[in-house]
Amino acid sequence: MPLRRKRGGTPSRRRAIPKDTPLTYAASGVDIDAKMAAVARAKEAIRSTFTPGVVGDVGGFGGLFRPDFAGMEDPLLVASADGVGTKIRVAIAAGVHGTVGQDIVNHCVDDILVQGARPLFFLDYVATGRLRREVIAEVIGGVAVACRENGCALLGGETAEMPGMYADGDYDLAGTIVGVVDRPRLLDGSRVAEGDILLGLASSGLHTNGYSLARMLFFERLGLGPHDRVPELGTTVTEALLAVHRSYLKPLLPLVQDGLLSALSHVTGGGFPDNLPRVLPEGLRAVVEPGGWEWPALFRFIRDKGSVAEDEMLRVFNCGVGMVLFVAPDRLSEVTLRLAQSGEKVLPVGRVESGPRGVRFA
Repeated sequence: MPLRRKRGGTPSRRRAIPKDTPLTYAASGVDIDAKMAAVARAKEAIRSTFTPGVVGDVGGFGGLFRPDFAGMEDPLLVASADGVGTKIRVAIAAGVHGTVGQDIVNHCVDDILVQGARPLFFLDYVATGRLRREVIAEVIGGVAVACRENGCALLGGETAEMPGMYADGDYDLAGTIVGVVDRPRLLDGSRVAEGDILLGLASSGLHTNGYSLARMLFFERLGLGPHDRVPELGTTVTEALLAVHRSYLKPLLPLVQDGLLSALSHVTGGGFPDNLPRVLPEGLRAVVEPGGWEWPALFRFIRDKGSVAEDEMLRVFNCGVGMVLFVAPDRLSEVTLRLAQSGEKVLPVGRVESGPRGVRFA
């Protein structure tokens, strides 16, 4: 059977079609009816996320939103886009797809929260080689769950079937979020000062980073399957690796709105060395004490079984800390008290000192 290559694409095997047969989109691998059926199946989940700002219904060319900026002095829109990465390969192997839908929303919510913003609306993008209605419905259902939990409207999205770009059964997921912050409450790093205390809030697992390394360890080096149980973790591989990325909106937004935080840093790709400097002014550096908190079993397992050096762990993974708070010493007591009242366990991470902008591990 001949290989055919689309310009800029990858080789794909296609069943030969008689020369005189009329061509159809379905024959090329794109099923418009399946796409419309998938959208129809997801409509109720999408509507369940609608907030008072949403104007219109599902199915327009663009989503309409009327923001309410009442009580704000100088509202600023904050936008961010991201993807789930190769965590999707674990989801595909396990046949569990709703969790990655939650992941993409929570990741984006946290990314704008670090600037003090609350979410307004979200847009998703799902690309696949062959559209499977039940998979798409599960993914979008997960997106809708997280949107509801964060008070964020799922305003629109795109589902693209692209044979030749993705293998049958593969898909990718990305999203864009728009939120708002009042300029007096904007967290841009300018409030960070020498002597600020670094506090951590626990992660729920790997969140959405480090999965290429984790998959290499679990599936290649250790030869485990997604549903195999790992005694050291007390869970299956799937349960450990598909734990949903946490949203920190509920415990942290009230602290932001009350002006109690100097800055926030979401510990994502690049770990501590690459993310903490993003909120540091010139002349200040973060001192991180990796021994100051107990690393969860999953991170110890990856470190030990993979012989991963500590500095590599700290740059690839969150190591149990998904969000770092920069807190002035005179506000430390109130912040820790309010976090405890909201059920959060505060982890000691380090402090801010003078020095070249960056991170020093102690």
